Amino acid sequence: MPFMPVKFNLQKRVKLAQGLWMIYWLSVIVGILIFSLGIFFKIELRKRSEMMDNDESHLVPNLLILVGLISCGVNAFGGKVCHDSLDPVKFTKWKPMLKSYLLMCCGFNGLLLLTGLLCFLMQFAMYLTLAEGLKNSIKFYKDTDTPGRCFMKRTLDMTQIEFRCCGNNNFRDWFEVQWISNRYLDMSNDLVKDRVLSNVEGKYLMDSVPFSCCNPGSPRPCIQHHLTNNSAHYDYDHRIEELNIWTRGCREALFSYFSSMMSSIGVLVFAAIILEVKIHPQPICFNTNLGFPYPMKSVFFSLYESVRGIQPLISAQSIRSYSSQLKGVALHWYTD
Repeated sequence: MPFMPVKFNLQKRVKLAQGLWMIYWLSVIVGILIFSLGIFFKIELRKRSEMMDNDESHLVPNLLILVGLISCGVNAFGGKVCHDSLDPVKFTKWKPMLKSYLLMCCGFNGLLLLTGLLCFLMQFAMYLTLAEGLKNSIKFYKDTDTPGRCFMKRTLDMTQIEFRCCGNNNFRDWFEVQWISNRYLDMSNDLVKDRVLSNVEGKYLMDSVPFSCCNPGSPRPCIQHHLTNNSAHYDYDHRIEELNIWTRGCREALFSYFSSMMSSIGVLVFAAIILEVKIHPQPICFNTNLGFPYPMKSVFFSLYESVRGIQPLISAQSIRSYSSQLKGVALHWYTD
């Protein structure tokens, strides 16, 4: 934004208006892209909301949607002003609004900067949210009859299949929870009864994982039960053999997915900030080539000389006024 007037002839004015018009509408396209990515990000979070610890993770997509809408409106208005600036009659009606528009653009750039920073800063909060949410999801995996958790099993199974992961940190997280409901356990079976009674909390724990942890690319049929029991399977050693289940934790997989998305959106937001800043002519452009009649050095020198000329005049006037006041007081004292 220039802090002093710049003079343009008609040809340069047309080129400036056309260039700014193109940048404004490019910013509108970027705003539409930010808005679309915000909606996509929000949908992805909604799809896996059951595995999230809280709703704080929706702050970033909500801001992206808001910023995208504001960007479309602000830059479309700027493009309209640039288009009408070539017509003196049309430009007259927009001229009183330019200062308010400039202040609004400054505030919008601040909001853009905040949104871009949050895209990077909120990644740690996303990591903690996923860690706690996945831990609870594994715990409630068996509660298919409990209201509010009926689709937890389906959601977690689809997540493990889609992201090729197993458990929270790794597949051993399934060893620490009872992920089979009691309604599917035969309590009259001695083996089941002994396993439940041997646990302090009365849970049916086993070294097994759900089917969704199986790697379909493995040449061997999936071994999902008795993973740590070498004698339960032929030619099998879990300590040296590559397991035919996913060994990557879902927290790492989901965090990598969401963090890469947030980082990409953050870069796009900062690119939008650069576009917004580039829309306004910069003060560095002040020179005679752009129609400014004097170089900046001579302008500041003339201003300095003007101030120096005004200062003695003010000082002399102050001294004469002060002397006349003293004379009046002395005359009044003498007559009394």
